[in-house]
Amino acid sequence: MGQAEWARDLAKHLLEPTLPRRWAHTQGVANRAESLAPMLGAETDTLIAAAYLHDIGYAPDLVETGFHPLDGARYLRDVVKADDTLCRLVAHHSCAVNEALNRNLFDALTAEFDEERPELVEALTYCDMTTGPDGVHLDVSERLAEIHSRYGPEHLVSRSITASTPCILAAVRAVKSAMISSHQVGSP
Repeated sequence: MGQAEWARDLAKHLLEPTLPRRWAHTQGVANRAESLAPMLGAETDTLIAAAYLHDIGYAPDLVETGFHPLDGARYLRDVVKADDTLCRLVAHHSCAVNEALNRNLFDALTAEFDEERPELVEALTYCDMTTGPDGVHLDVSERLAEIHSRYGPEHLVSRSITASTPCILAAVRAVKSAMISSHQVGSP
């Protein structure tokens, strides 16, 4: 069984029973990750696995700090002994450092989990931030508006997303540019 299949099974077990909408989102993010295969090549399996795992920290049994990237990454590292790359991707997905700052968890996040290669982090951010809560593809601006609408303007998550918006938009632009380049390279 590859990493992606293992990650799918784990995420389904953790999310589907108690958080079916989060599971729908997760499946949509994994589908987006599959679409990046032309640009990622051999790293596609790793990205798909990270896509399945990126939100497991929302699972009620895993919540420790209330900051899902950190809770999920700790579970992967400490309980299931997952690959370090997967732990780092989950910990740092979608510009998580900004929310870590707002939650006073920046030191814990950065001390426990080094950053992963920017190309993989950007790819996971792209997949997450172009997938709505029900797993449907959205434009990044629609996704950002949806998050703000769901949480309201004063919520910590909305404030964190506002701070993260330049990082998120840069990640989406970088991935779109890389996808165009990968298609041009493969063209006759």
